Amino acid sequence: MKWQGRRQSDNVEDRRSISGGKVVVGGGIIGIIILLVNVFGGENAQLITPVLEQLQGGQQQTEATATLSKEDEEMGNFVRVILADNEDIWSKIFAEHGMKYKNPKLVLFRGSVNTACGGASSASGPFYCPADQKVYMDLGFFEELKTKFGAKGGDFAIAYVIAHEIGHHIQTLIGTSAKMHQAQEGKSQAQANKLSVALELQADFYAGVWTHYNQENLDTGDIEEALSAANAVGDDAIQSKMSGQVIPDSFTHGTSEQRMYWFKKGFKTGDINQGNTFEEIR
Repeated sequence: MKWQGRRQSDNVEDRRSISGGKVVVGGGIIGIIILLVNVFGGENAQLITPVLEQLQGGQQQTEATATLSKEDEEMGNFVRVILADNEDIWSKIFAEHGMKYKNPKLVLFRGSVNTACGGASSASGPFYCPADQKVYMDLGFFEELKTKFGAKGGDFAIAYVIAHEIGHHIQTLIGTSAKMHQAQEGKSQAQANKLSVALELQADFYAGVWTHYNQENLDTGDIEEALSAANAVGDDAIQSKMSGQVIPDSFTHGTSEQRMYWFKKGFKTGDINQGNTFEEIR
């Protein structure tokens, strides 16, 4: 993606060098499974973290701080540009629909982080917390996604994830998330999961819409990087890889095919009115 020399957002909180947090040493397959289950929109990831820590009981925890390398600094600058692009594009789209967009914050961290939604570790994957309207990301996640789960990687995979999490912010601003949680009340687990899938796929759609309006800054292969990431984190792909079986009623984020489809639909149409996933996946 073409990003060097472009506007950077002031709404990034970089805690990588000053907070470090409690870093869980070891991790292992349980942490990876939980990371994947909660990836891309795991705003309830803080509920999973205590379970992860119990499963990893007895492993060492240590306070740690980190010095940012030149590569770390560059990645931070890249994230600031992507967030700025989201600010500019969504402010324009909201204004065109008679609404005012409120910029979220994006927090970069390592190891673990405290949020208004509770504590979370890097094993939770990137997530959005509606209580403080912040996106939380440990950039080490993307190396795991590439090396362990076959995603192509690349800078636009990161851009896609950020845009997806901003999609959850949009859902908070316009009330979709609140309506979805209300609709889940009294439903069976399978029915509630289906609503969760619709919410996540809509965030993928919004990521596609953002990409539609950012085409002038795309490089060859960027769309393939986003689709590769979406494919890698489909519920069916995760379940098949981790357990060898697929249980559709337990899906919370959508299949690989669905995630790619909705990203591509947003990218192709650029029309936020075309993203009614709640109606189309019934």
